[in-house]
Amino acid sequence: MINRNLIRIRTVQLVYSWYQNTNNDLRKAEKELMNGLEKSYDLYYYMLQLMLELTKSYELRVEAKKNKFLPSEEDMNPNLHILENKFILQLSDNKQLIKYLTDRPLSWENNDSYVKNLLDTILESDIYEKYTLVQSPTYDQDREFWRKTFKQFIYNNEELSDLLEDESIYWNDDVEIVQSFVLKTIKQFSENNGADQPLLPMFKDEEDKKYAIKLLHETILNEKKFRDLIETHTDKWDFERIAIMDLVIMQVALAEIFTFESIPTNVSLNEYIEIAKAYSTPKSGTFINGILDAIVHKIKNENLIFKN
Repeated sequence: MINRNLIRIRTVQLVYSWYQNTNNDLRKAEKELMNGLEKSYDLYYYMLQLMLELTKSYELRVEAKKNKFLPSEEDMNPNLHILENKFILQLSDNKQLIKYLTDRPLSWENNDSYVKNLLDTILESDIYEKYTLVQSPTYDQDREFWRKTFKQFIYNNEELSDLLEDESIYWNDDVEIVQSFVLKTIKQFSENNGADQPLLPMFKDEEDKKYAIKLLHETILNEKKFRDLIETHTDKWDFERIAIMDLVIMQVALAEIFTFESIPTNVSLNEYIEIAKAYSTPKSGTFINGILDAIVHKIKNENLIFKN
């Protein structure tokens, strides 16, 4: 689930912090990188848990209406599609989810008002209204209701992004990527898998984990080589006045270009240019593109690296 784009962002952030800290320890930095990526994986489970919390909130609301002093006919006979939703029942029994939340407890308790307001929005929507009109929803219809609901009301929700930023310093950068993987997970659910339905692993494979550690090591251990290359190609600019974030992004980019031959150079360049646009100054993307492009042409001509 932790893709390489997220690893790149985390590495850039950590290397930037590295140069702000006078007491540097590479092993400690490595642990901080893994911790940051684990926090991103926490968010994946936190988003899955949100659907369960919305269901619990609806259940409490149904019970409260039934226990009113003078309940109406509607109060006594509410629509139970959400409570009987086969996808949600399967998710709540998921062994991997239960184990993860036991080992690393996550809670929406402090954000109960947000959950209730979000539930109100869902219940007032056309998506919910159409769902209630289905007499006996199938598993696929139950799952599709939550896929549409997540995509419409949770994915890229600005209020939720602000809330997540308050919960963890890592999550605001991760939310869009992680939510896209939650949507992927919902689509992959199969009724036949029951409680054993596999959720996405933290890393796609061991290679991605090795990539994260090696990218960090190569960036820091080869600082002089990469900064010399950058300085050589910034003769039109005062090297000392280059924004530290721009310098860090170029340093990490060069570490990837020199180290990982399986990653096409143009892919590396494009990814770090996008990071520069998001995390540095408005002109950083163009500036970094020019410098890195010049360096890549030079080192290719000198046969220092061999990549497509």
